[in-house]
Amino acid sequence: MRVIAAIDILGGKCVRLTCGDYSKKIIYNEDPLEVAKEMEASGIRYLHLVDLDGARSKKIMHFSILEKIASQTRLEIDFGGGIRSDYDLRIAFGSGARQVTAGSIAHSSPSLVIDWLLQYGNEKIILGADSKDRKIVIDGWQKESDSDVISFISEYCSKGIKYAICTDVGKDGLLKGPSTDLYREIISTVNVDLIASGGISSMDDIIEIKGAGCEGAIIGKAIYEGKIKLKELRDLC
Repeated sequence: MRVIAAIDILGGKCVRLTCGDYSKKIIYNEDPLEVAKEMEASGIRYLHLVDLDGARSKKIMHFSILEKIASQTRLEIDFGGGIRSDYDLRIAFGSGARQVTAGSIAHSSPSLVIDWLLQYGNEKIILGADSKDRKIVIDGWQKESDSDVISFISEYCSKGIKYAICTDVGKDGLLKGPSTDLYREIISTVNVDLIASGGISSMDDIIEIKGAGCEGAIIGKAIYEGKIKLKELRDLC
């Protein structure tokens, strides 16, 4: 299982939200590049980089930060937040993203995302399937849809999606454990490489997620709060 560190950018700073609430942000570092370099030095290979301003504004806002991290580290970056058009996608890949996460756009414009799959291949496009109470949430987690998360993932897998990130927004940032039962249900139902996100608070949580069959685990607040040490992750990377 891949260990994927998370950096969320808001106002150009490295932050974490609680349950997707922009009013409940904690700033952990003024310089996301500094954080990325520290992660790389500790053995981290994969980075989940999220443009929170972009997610809310519906267009990429912080491609320059992506470019800095991509050019000054060897981290393999998947980038999300504000990807709503061909132009945004080209900017993300041109700025150094190895993969791009299609979240809200996958709900609002599925035909466009399918076109991206055909053009770039399923190693490059990740489905963002973030949910709350099993319903897909969009627009920086500010709006809840009527789409069931498992049906949503299943439909895209039938169209060629290989990877999906599933964040349980109700657990994100609370450090009270991940939605392992939901992940098991998804993996038993859909043929997808599932990346777990949200609520991870300990090494035991990571072992549990791995046992459930997840392809990757995104770890954010637990690192920043010292619940999980970067050196503890080294052997898993």
